[in-house]
Amino acid sequence: MLGRMNPVSPKLVIVRYLSVLPWVILPAVGFLIAGIVLDEEPKLVRIGAYVGAGIFAGLMIWLLWLIPAQVKKLGWKETADELLLSRGKVFHTYTVVPYGRIQFVDVTAGPIERIFGLKSVELHTASASSDSSISGLVATEADALRDRLAVQARERMSGL
Repeated sequence: MLGRMNPVSPKLVIVRYLSVLPWVILPAVGFLIAGIVLDEEPKLVRIGAYVGAGIFAGLMIWLLWLIPAQVKKLGWKETADELLLSRGKVFHTYTVVPYGRIQFVDVTAGPIERIFGLKSVELHTASASSDSSISGLVATEADALRDRLAVQARERMSGL
């Protein structure tokens, strides 16, 4: 049923590393420095600082594995009647968005995405809880997908 999904750009791994890892590395370094500086403090305080550094270092290692694994699982496919989306390494999600349910399509790019020439396509559907997105598309591909989805949505909506 899934068939071959269109993959997102592998550059998305770097984009996610640059936007997530600093928030893990900085506290790890902060706890490590605190453990070194608090050398004369009670042993429990130093141990707490090193435990904090270890927790954040473990989280960083987990993210170094998880982010590329998640990006490999991201995919999308256009069919005659709907857009299929696949995502998630640990918790896999497969979403089917009928073209007739799409109300509008946004294409966005944050500062880090723009540096790497990537954009995200966000679908807004008739149900507020079912909005979906595809991150990590090459900019030209994202714009072309937005145009195709807008045409498909207009054609399906005119029949309602």
